[in-house]
Amino acid sequence: MRHYTKEFKDEAVKLVIETGYSESEIARRLGMNSKNVNRWVRERKAEVLVKKGKLTGEQEELARLRKENERLRMEKEILKKAATFFANERN
Repeated sequence: MRHYTKEFKDEAVKLVIETGYSESEIARRLGMNSKNVNRWVRERKAEVLVKKGKLTGEQEELARLRKENERLRMEKEILKKAATFFANERN
């Protein structure tokens, strides 16, 4: 699983918003899965609405849970890599 920096994600979302190209077109041009770009755009829209105070309680909770889910995925990947590293060290 590839991890992208916040700056990379921001630039991908900016390309979608400013150029008018579809999320799948931007993803193709960046050589990545369109699901990532779709998610980043959706998350950005949710962040903007939260800042404007236009989300319902459920939408705010969903945005918070998506952010937490992403953090937990990253932590899981780190732990998997650490487990592999230490397993190789014992051998």
